[in-house]
Amino acid sequence: MEPKAVFHLIDGKLIQLEREIKRKLDSRLDIISRIGEYILQSKGKRIRPVLLLLSARLSGYQGDKDILYGMVMEFIHTASLIHDDIVDEAQTRRGLPSINFRWGNDLTVLLGDYVYINSMDLALQQSNLKIVRLISSVTKKMIEAELIQTTKREDITLSEEEYTEIIKGKTAYLFSGCSQIGGILADVPTQQEEALRAYGLNLGIAFQLIDDLLDYFSTEKELGKPVGTDFKEGKLTLPLIYLLQKVDKGLIKMIKRGLYERESYPLFWKEIAQLMRDYGIEVATKQKALHYVTAAKQSLAPFDNSPARQAMEKLAEFVVYRKR
Repeated sequence: MEPKAVFHLIDGKLIQLEREIKRKLDSRLDIISRIGEYILQSKGKRIRPVLLLLSARLSGYQGDKDILYGMVMEFIHTASLIHDDIVDEAQTRRGLPSINFRWGNDLTVLLGDYVYINSMDLALQQSNLKIVRLISSVTKKMIEAELIQTTKREDITLSEEEYTEIIKGKTAYLFSGCSQIGGILADVPTQQEEALRAYGLNLGIAFQLIDDLLDYFSTEKELGKPVGTDFKEGKLTLPLIYLLQKVDKGLIKMIKRGLYERESYPLFWKEIAQLMRDYGIEVATKQKALHYVTAAKQSLAPFDNSPARQAMEKLAEFVVYRKR
């Protein structure tokens, strides 16, 4: 399902955004252009630039720098995915072979660096120090979260609080940065800028919760990549944390063994997925995501009701009820 009620307000700007992304991924270096074309084939939903564009619209911004910063944030997201796929040894991304699987790790890590530096170069050209500092802070938190998650692999003592801090860094701070930039461009009052930051943070947490849930309850066809990859990679996400809180010591031992013995993954995955269903983990995780969606929508209270605010409320609902 595409959230048409969200996109229609910014259709024109999204078209310009896609045009600019394509132009920036073109290069005099043939390898960059070829991989850039490949990235465009497997583009995602553009949730992050959509969030920035809608926040700018809600804030009353009239210029076109929201398009540029939307591209910057999408490039940062893309660079993080490129690097993540190397770390996770992923073979697919959005239904296509991953870049690292097709071109190898050496070229892929360099491309990820290139995309990130390209995004920072674009931001620096605008000479808005407040936004540059915000983007730098967000990126630092993303890297820190990935480092923490990597060191916590296979650690069944990971708490819900620790997990929430990890996904804030991995996902939610980039969302909050997008929504906050929309307000900064319009020079909104501090209360409204903080409201946009809170909206994005809560939306980002909900988004990642659903991502982690879909890894257990979706299908490869719907998701565009193999399901169960978090468990296979030894990552503890909220569905598994909730399951560990409910099962007995024998099952905890089995789950721990499954996280370590990756060669036996298919057998363990089948049992884990069934346990998730037996203990109602899908409902519990979705309820937690809805909690953050409600908080996100309530954060918009300092803004008058408008088509832009309604679109942002619908975006929050889309995040929870999406299939991929």
